[in-house]
Amino acid sequence: MFMQEIDITPARLSATLKAAEAAARAIPPAFPLDATVAVNPFLGQAGEDVTVAAARLARVAGARLFRPRAEIAAEVAEGRISDDDLAAALIACSSPLKPVDLALLKAKLHAPAPAPEALPTVADLAAELSGTDWPALIERCVGLWAAGHFDRGQALWLPAPGADAWAAWRAWAARDLTPEIAGLEGFCAHVAAVPDTPERAIVRAAKALGIEAEATETAFHRLLMDLGGWAQHARWMLWQAEQEGATDRTLLALLAIRLIWEEALLAQYPALAPRWAEVARAHAEPVTPTPDMVIDAILQDAAERAFQRRLGALLDRPAAGAAAERPALQAAFCIDVRSEPFRRALEAQAPGIETIGFAGFFGLPVAHCPHGSDVAEAHLPALLKPTLRSTSHQPEAAEQAARIAARAARAWRRFRQAAVSSFAFVEAAGLAYGGKLLAGAFGKGGKASLPEPAPRLDASLDPARRAQIAAAVLTAMGVREGFARLVLLVGHGAKVTNNPHESAYHCGACGGHTGAVSARLLASLLNDPDTRAHLATAGIAVPEDTRFVAALHETTTDEVTLFDVEKAGDEAGEHAQDLARARAWLEAAGRQVRAGRALRLPGAAPGGVAARARDWAETRPEWGLAGCAAFIAAPRAVTRGKDLGGRAFLHSYDWQADEGFATLELILTAPVVVASWIALQYHGSSLAPETFGAGNKLIHNVVGGIGVVEGNGGRLRAGLPWQAVHDGERLMHEPLRLTVLIEAPREAIAQVLARHREVAALFDNGWLHLMQLEGGRVSARYRPGGGWREEAGAA
Repeated sequence: MFMQEIDITPARLSATLKAAEAAARAIPPAFPLDATVAVNPFLGQAGEDVTVAAARLARVAGARLFRPRAEIAAEVAEGRISDDDLAAALIACSSPLKPVDLALLKAKLHAPAPAPEALPTVADLAAELSGTDWPALIERCVGLWAAGHFDRGQALWLPAPGADAWAAWRAWAARDLTPEIAGLEGFCAHVAAVPDTPERAIVRAAKALGIEAEATETAFHRLLMDLGGWAQHARWMLWQAEQEGATDRTLLALLAIRLIWEEALLAQYPALAPRWAEVARAHAEPVTPTPDMVIDAILQDAAERAFQRRLGALLDRPAAGAAAERPALQAAFCIDVRSEPFRRALEAQAPGIETIGFAGFFGLPVAHCPHGSDVAEAHLPALLKPTLRSTSHQPEAAEQAARIAARAARAWRRFRQAAVSSFAFVEAAGLAYGGKLLAGAFGKGGKASLPEPAPRLDASLDPARRAQIAAAVLTAMGVREGFARLVLLVGHGAKVTNNPHESAYHCGACGGHTGAVSARLLASLLNDPDTRAHLATAGIAVPEDTRFVAALHETTTDEVTLFDVEKAGDEAGEHAQDLARARAWLEAAGRQVRAGRALRLPGAAPGGVAARARDWAETRPEWGLAGCAAFIAAPRAVTRGKDLGGRAFLHSYDWQADEGFATLELILTAPVVVASWIALQYHGSSLAPETFGAGNKLIHNVVGGIGVVEGNGGRLRAGLPWQAVHDGERLMHEPLRLTVLIEAPREAIAQVLARHREVAALFDNGWLHLMQLEGGRVSARYRPGGGWREEAGAA
């Protein structure tokens, strides 16, 4: 039935494997659930123009990148998008396919664009011909194998522990009779006879399927997109390996697996050959946008210009009163958009309160070993590698006890989940657990957990090195003088119950963990007398009466916890009054923010917002970063007292104090890129939820500790759940590409982009917008390819 081994020329071998590598890198990585990191789902297309990417993703996934025209038309009718916005977007578009004038663009606005439709696979064609849902069968068979193979400790046994993906799948599929029962004759024998490496299998299958060199890249990309989150998890494995200077072939194995199915189905249904040949020829065509895609890109740009116009007008308003000569309180928050409303509320409590925006890992690239664990967790952005180590380990006896307790807890969980003992557990403990279940159902569950013992940096760091680290952090934060008596370092996290995506609500700058460890480490570092002595020699004089206190902002409850103050004696010492006053301000700010959040959360009341975090049936404990649309790097005076609606990442930055523009370079290459990943993840999960979203929370099941599936198997779902962006009636995230506003000289910004072409590509290819601020006002817009356009009066 199946084809024999096919002779492959060296040139064909090289071209095919090069295309396979390109298709693999077109897939975005998906991080596991224990440390979820927001990833730009269009990461593999960042090097090409957004309209070309739209054409590519339409071909390989049927995914859309731009908002539906009906939504844009509604905003035009409401006056939110003006004719000037439409005209400016039309003028900025350089495509020869664009409408000739504004009148034609507006006419097209009311003509629905055709929905993007992916080119069919052999499995799709076979399903039409036979009536058997082969794509669903492939999804289920591959998913069943992958769930066991990629398991990270959830399963009690594994089918082939330690085997590489290709060998493990061949051993599994050669004995799985499911395809043959469904009608795919001889599939097991076919699998047993495939080449012994995924590379050879890919080349052989491509030849057998008649996929010519010009068609291979998007044909392969199409099949990898079919695998959903499994391919994205394998791409993460490659990402992790390359961080360590190695590589990983799992994604190539998945491509080979999917090609083997295609090869087998085409042999089973030879009548499909003419139709499949047409599809293969379509894959060989250049990836070019259609006129409709260009129109949709213009309309998307118009919506973003409308947002920028409103934001510019807001920034143009007079700033709130200046801070006192010596602040009554300073509080450094993460740049996360959820910090913006809290910062605004906190500053409103008293005129002497000053807040600062900085990445939530506080500049400490740490790999941290928690209490009772030997696992080093990366508390830093995914783009960086840890260069420091820290631990919360206690003296040996206490640490050993903690590890024994942790192992006992794991054993108890496994006993409850095991195939046999789970039934005995339910029979014996069902009634005892009834009260717990009822409490959780009404949002009364959960116990307050004690904070982890204080973390400590590697003891081998001498005072001079510690001071060097501290000085670099304070310089990047823009705080080298003018310290308050009490300085809070506020990380953030999210208390939730029964939520597989819990880490996605934590701090992205901390690798999907809370910011508590980073904040406590920095506070300890800055309070250390030896560090301070060395800081003075670096020109940073921290007053003797300044106390740094670590804190954690729980974004689901808007409560703030202060760390390590009892241990330091601050509660009863000279800072007792400062702490009491700060707590009162923080509590008042939390009440204010909760009242505002209650208006956006379905069914919430101001007094019930915090309880949602304890409710195991709550699908929307908070909105996370939904609505994010802007990144502003400027002095706080530019945004102080202005209601940005929790939609802006706020990074404190004063270019006049930035010697050599090192901090500007750091902002553009790290926080801006991380913020773009977050914004584009929300963009993809909102506009193409079937492709880039995690689906419906109500039917999620956790698989292997790495992700979720809908129901009891099939395709792994990466990205954000639908409930994270939609309230049941409308989208709560407005899909807009991130607008980056930076107060710095244009020449300095341009020089940084010239040194970092991969960052410049995000702006040049239309994935992000870049605008310059002068004196807090929008003054210029970056033009793709370089140069600036004056925006005087745009505000």
